[in-house]
Amino acid sequence: MVKIKKTMTLGEVVSKYPSAAVIMLKYGLHCAGCGAAAFETIEEGAKAHEMNEKTIEKMLDEMNKKIKKMMILKNIVFQNH
Repeated sequence: MVKIKKTMTLGEVVSKYPSAAVIMLKYGLHCAGCGAAAFETIEEGAKAHEMNEKTIEKMLDEMNKKIKKMMILKNIVFQNH
């Protein structure tokens, strides 16, 4: 299964999973679209915005649940066509 990790760059995550950007914004992580996103990891960006480890893990969990749900829905749509 796909899993977003805190060691992935912000740009990599947003590129592969655009819906993750909405969740990042919800947590105040607005750097998903800035120039640093190409090389800054989720963890680095989150800590720069003073997120603690517990909040980072909560955000990652929420992103991973969203991605999983979207993949399940995508599979259902393809199976029905």
